[in-house]
Amino acid sequence: MNFAAQEVMKSFTDIVMSYGQSDECSFVFKKSTKVFNRRQDKIMSCVLSLFSSAYTYGFADFFGGEDQGGFTRPLRIPSFDGRIVLYPSLDDLKAYINWRQVDCHINNLYNTTFWALVNKGGLSNAEAHKRLKGTFSKDKHEILHSQ
Repeated sequence: MNFAAQEVMKSFTDIVMSYGQSDECSFVFKKSTKVFNRRQDKIMSCVLSLFSSAYTYGFADFFGGEDQGGFTRPLRIPSFDGRIVLYPSLDDLKAYINWRQVDCHINNLYNTTFWALVNKGGLSNAEAHKRLKGTFSKDKHEILHSQ
């Protein structure tokens, strides 16, 4: 996903930052951008198309898959959805990026704890999921420190 985001940023020079986590990537355009006369549908379709193409193009460099005569391809065709949000202020944009970072931390903590229970604790995937159901961050930290 980083490769795909970099390719988008090379093509759209009015993007000042991107933030990716999980299966999502956010792009922040300059407030003054004039790309495609600020037509939201055009911006979204072109960014999304380039991102999807770059992801597929770079896939073999980062992941394995079925060997097709020297070309490694994804086992499934990747696809992404998209949306454009116009934030009314820089503070609102910062709050959004902050929320994305918090969400990333929550997901990372869950996944790190889940795989610690499976790989170090000997639980099955179903058992690890059941063990984590209803837990809070402090509970996950305790599990990690006890493994």
